[in-house]
Amino acid sequence: QVQLVETGGGLVQAGESLRLTCTRSGVAVRINSMSWYRQAPGKQRELVATVTSVGDKKYAESVEGRFTISGGSPGKTVYLQMNNLRPDDTAVYYCQAAGGLAYWGQGTQVTVSS
Repeated sequence: QVQLVETGGGLVQAGESLRLTCTRSGVAVRINSMSWYRQAPGKQRELVATVTSVGDKKYAESVEGRFTISGGSPGKTVYLQMNNLRPDDTAVYYCQAAGGLAYWGQGTQVTVSS
């Protein structure tokens, strides 16, 4: 089994920053990409950012220019630096590792007050 653990969530004010960390452990499997998703109350889970095994990165339009995904080799520790946070960034943030299967962490709450 593959385990993903997200840390770094919390309560911040609008305009502040947070950095989320996703750490993978467990069975060594081939991972093609690692991503951050988020789910706000009453909304569907949405993709925030992805980094592929060759280093390509993709962002949701709503976070472009404010959030940065980084990490060494995908499948290891992956970070999400979130700057200039807004109240509509409030959500549970999930880490996903995708290979033949998709693995999910338990999520970390990010709350941004106005």
